[in-house]
Amino acid sequence: MSSLCALSIVTAVLCGIWSYLAGIAGLIGWAGFAGCTTYFACGKHGMSGVKKTMITNLTGVLCGMTIITLSKINPLFGNLGIWCGIITFVMCIIAKYEWFDFCPGTFMGCFTTFAADGNWSVLVVSLVIGAFSGFACEYGGNWLYQAVTEKKRCNTYVGECIAGEERDRVRKSFAVL
Repeated sequence: MSSLCALSIVTAVLCGIWSYLAGIAGLIGWAGFAGCTTYFACGKHGMSGVKKTMITNLTGVLCGMTIITLSKINPLFGNLGIWCGIITFVMCIIAKYEWFDFCPGTFMGCFTTFAADGNWSVLVVSLVIGAFSGFACEYGGNWLYQAVTEKKRCNTYVGECIAGEERDRVRKSFAVL
């Protein structure tokens, strides 16, 4: 079994469970998938990935709610488009700071806020569970791969497993760079 296959199996099972439970709990199923997708896209692993996902997604929710609120209480500039432009600039410019440097995560949080019709309280819970689901998928995939193979180290995130002499060879080749 490849590491990608192990990751795919665990992800399928966990996402199926999430879809079922989200409906029962009154959460937004697709928003959980948005959080999970952000985890895999952010380039971080483990709790660092969860942290990056939650910070950027929740900042995006705040930006989305700011756009919605400003367009309702202050029609000074005329419509949603102007406020959207101003806050989009803010979302992009804050990416110069490490906590917010995964700009697509911020945009994911913002557009999910629009898609959830501003229901931010349910959205936030769904996104956070999604971030932890991404973590569980990655580590569950690693566990399954290691359980059915003799590899001692696996990184399903990049779809490669490196053990022993091969790991040393890869390290040496990167040391040259």
